[in-house]
Amino acid sequence: MIKIDKKDRKILYQLDVDSRQSLSQIGKKVGLPKNVVAYRINRLKKLGILKHHYTIIDASKLGYISFRIYLTYQYTQPEQEKEILNYFVKNKYTWWIGSIEGMYDIGIHIWVRDTSEFSYFWNETLKKYRHYFEKQIITLDFQTIHCRYSYLIDEEVDRSKIEITGGGKKVDGIDNVDLSILKIIAPNARIPLTEIAKKINTTSTVVKYRIKKLQNLGIIQGYRTNINYSKLGYQQFKVNMALKKYDKIEHIINYIKNEPNLIYIDRSAGFSDLELEFHLENLNEMHKILKELIVRFPGVIKNYKFFNYTDINKMQYMP
Repeated sequence: MIKIDKKDRKILYQLDVDSRQSLSQIGKKVGLPKNVVAYRINRLKKLGILKHHYTIIDASKLGYISFRIYLTYQYTQPEQEKEILNYFVKNKYTWWIGSIEGMYDIGIHIWVRDTSEFSYFWNETLKKYRHYFEKQIITLDFQTIHCRYSYLIDEEVDRSKIEITGGGKKVDGIDNVDLSILKIIAPNARIPLTEIAKKINTTSTVVKYRIKKLQNLGIIQGYRTNINYSKLGYQQFKVNMALKKYDKIEHIINYIKNEPNLIYIDRSAGFSDLELEFHLENLNEMHKILKELIVRFPGVIKNYKFFNYTDINKMQYMP
């Protein structure tokens, strides 16, 4: 665990609110000169706390659907598990991968255009590795709510700003220039307009206009920062809930999204009614949150199961 001060935490929070903010804008909000902000950001990178800045893209509005796969291994040695992980990380269909400790070994999110594309991806995967999969859970993702890392700072902040991916209708009028910009900005949210323009042989004015259009259409949902939460002493827990009274799900969501340690709310078909993800210091904190939920909504939650991610191996929102 690495200790950082309040200023560093505020910088990380501001980068998570909008990672395309300028250093001057961040400096005004955290009370530091621009050059000091730059120094601290570089130091956070060297410490391995700040991993990269990414763009949240709602690929459902580009005509994609999202599936999630949980796998439990059998008959594997570390070298086989490393090979399987590398296979998924390099695969063009995957956009989020996490290593798991608990009831599963790995979680994979993929974007595909239709079920035939998913069938191709999964058949090719099984041809290679079916022998090593003891359990396979496959679900259709239809919504993910992305919450701010407000636990980073010890003060009340606005939790209403969120990004939502999945479940959208395909947007018309997206061309190759738009797609090229999305591919460039997805893994590097802070890349300057001039660099994007140079890569696609156009002007920064065109790029600025196109990005604004993509934001207005809801395809670009926001600009976030990927931090190595484990270096700050946190673990990423996921809770899968079955509800006795499903009609209360929106009440639970509206209540829990004010929890500062909540980072994702997932909704899917064929797995759990509601899935919550947290950055927490220990298991006791998670149990405390869940007990408060049960007391707040008596007779609503049927049961829950949980696990924790030991590493996030891939995060790129562009198919």
